Amino acid sequence: MDKFDQKIVSLLAENARMAVAGIAREVNLSRSAVSERIRSLEERGIIRGYHARIGSPNAGIRAYFELYYHIHRCEQYATVLRTIPEVKLCYTISGDTDMLVYVEAESMARLDAVRLQIEQIPNIRMVKTHMILGELINTLV
Repeated sequence: MDKFDQKIVSLLAENARMAVAGIAREVNLSRSAVSERIRSLEERGIIRGYHARIGSPNAGIRAYFELYYHIHRCEQYATVLRTIPEVKLCYTISGDTDMLVYVEAESMARLDAVRLQIEQIPNIRMVKTHMILGELINTLV
């Protein structure tokens, strides 16, 4: 990828609905050249899709829970976690932590209730909470 491709990808990551004409102005290329570059980026798998990021208007409180458990069967815990509406993402990761769980709750009281519910799952050894204070970078499109 050259500097033009990098700038095009950056602009589309910021606004996937940006018109080709607007991108062409920003990168100082013709619309046809930009269209060709976008097509090439798509074909090479650099651009894999265009997505809408949907915010959760009711998600006032966001946190990650680190889960530590005695029996290492991630699927068993994921089955239970799927039943909790506030649990949005669940990752198996390397290191000392067994699982990382992303939660969006309407209030601190509800977040605490979710944490308590997770702590009650059999064989959960420990739950560590990381509150999200702000977002500095989001490159997801």
